[in-house]
Amino acid sequence: MTLGWIAILRLGLVQMCIGSIVVLTTSTLNRLMVVELALPAVLPGLLVGLHYAIQITRPNWGFLSDTTGNRSFWIVAGLGVLGLGAFLAACAVLVMAQAFWPGMALSMLAYAMIGVGAGASGTSLLALLASAVAPERRAAAATITWLTMIGGIALTATLAGLALDPYSPTRLLQVVGLVASGAVALACLALRSIERPGMTPSPVERTSFREGLAEVWQEPKARRFTVFVFLSMGAYFVQELILEPYAGLVFAYTPGQSTTLAGAQNAGVFCGMALVGMLFSGFRVGGLRLWVVLGCTGSALMLILIAALGSLGPGAPLPAAVFGLGLCNGVFAVAAIGCMMALAGQGRAGREGTRMGLWGAAQAISAGFGGLIGAALVDVMRAAFASDAAAFGLVFCLEAALFLAAAAMAMRILDAPLPVPKRLTPRA
Repeated sequence: MTLGWIAILRLGLVQMCIGSIVVLTTSTLNRLMVVELALPAVLPGLLVGLHYAIQITRPNWGFLSDTTGNRSFWIVAGLGVLGLGAFLAACAVLVMAQAFWPGMALSMLAYAMIGVGAGASGTSLLALLASAVAPERRAAAATITWLTMIGGIALTATLAGLALDPYSPTRLLQVVGLVASGAVALACLALRSIERPGMTPSPVERTSFREGLAEVWQEPKARRFTVFVFLSMGAYFVQELILEPYAGLVFAYTPGQSTTLAGAQNAGVFCGMALVGMLFSGFRVGGLRLWVVLGCTGSALMLILIAALGSLGPGAPLPAAVFGLGLCNGVFAVAAIGCMMALAGQGRAGREGTRMGLWGAAQAISAGFGGLIGAALVDVMRAAFASDAAAFGLVFCLEAALFLAAAAMAMRILDAPLPVPKRLTPRA
């Protein structure tokens, strides 16, 4: 038994819930620390880097979901930890304003919980999709799931930004608490009775985690794709921690305005994903490698434009440029996810979760490293240059160079376009 379209859409809602919680911790709280509390950008970079570093355990979560045969349990448990961690992270920002070191200690605990929760829930969800969706539906399922997620993230960022103005500590706790609790409740409803006997493979034989991971690493396709994920995701996340501080310091955006900027970016990601989903899955235009390369190249060009706008200051069309960056990011991301979904089912049976965990760990380590490097470089450049616009602009240009390197690697790693699915529905 495989998942139908309604069930796939329900799993998309679960992915949306995960993203809606995480976006507040990696954008809004980060901006508050840098602008409102006047802390170095490297500090939230270290905290977000901690949450990504914890996700090196993703292969463990994927292996557990493989060996227990109950992926829904790990999704729900992970979401609960994620939601609680997000609320504690918001509390920590308020504590930090009064007493730095107690607030920092609470932040470290909170971001560690966010990493555990995102790793457990996200990996198990992807493994469920890869193992319970028919091969001919996987590319479309990836598109549907991520469109739902990005749409929810964009909506969350926009509404949360509006709700945060005028900013107050009480309002921050109310917004984060409502988003976290609502996301967990919605995910539990979406997962209700979705995983039934016969839908996913039986648990694989009991082996050690090290043996299971070694089996996957011995597969050439899995190994090469891991390298590509590490480079491309590093490029993708360099701007994650510095875009909102850039908007606040260079363009004089308020906390609410900079949060809605994240909404504009994710709206662009949504449109980019929808574009690829329509042209690739619906009209069979191009292969996944083509869309990966186009997305990386376009992202590089938009980052250069965002850097150039810094010379104009307040009043520059920053939201339009950020939307364009999101559009290109979405083209790249959904094509890369399509590759991941296609490759997850290749190789030894019963290891979908372990493969997803391996690639998720590569993504998390690279994202944390990229975000931290971006934040640290901004601090260094701000100390070296009198202009914040020039400091941020140089970092954005470095990220553009990484995207171009990722495009070149895609031409080698994805040495042939992955096949376009025959149809979105099975033939009669």
